[in-house]
Amino acid sequence: MALWEQLLAGAIALFVIFMFFPGIKATMEKSKNAREKHWGTLLLLAIVLIAFVLLLISSVQ
Repeated sequence: MALWEQLLAGAIALFVIFMFFPGIKATMEKSKNAREKHWGTLLLLAIVLIAFVLLLISSVQ
């Protein structure tokens, strides 16, 4: 990749970070103030993701 392409990609990445940071910050603050923690949902999603990856790996062999 040429130098100007790398600089352009870096500038776009910084622009995206600065555009989405206020929304991400507000969402993180809401998450901290939430009463319930949904660990069961997180665990279920992690298990489904791991099972899907294992399915993909087994289908390649």
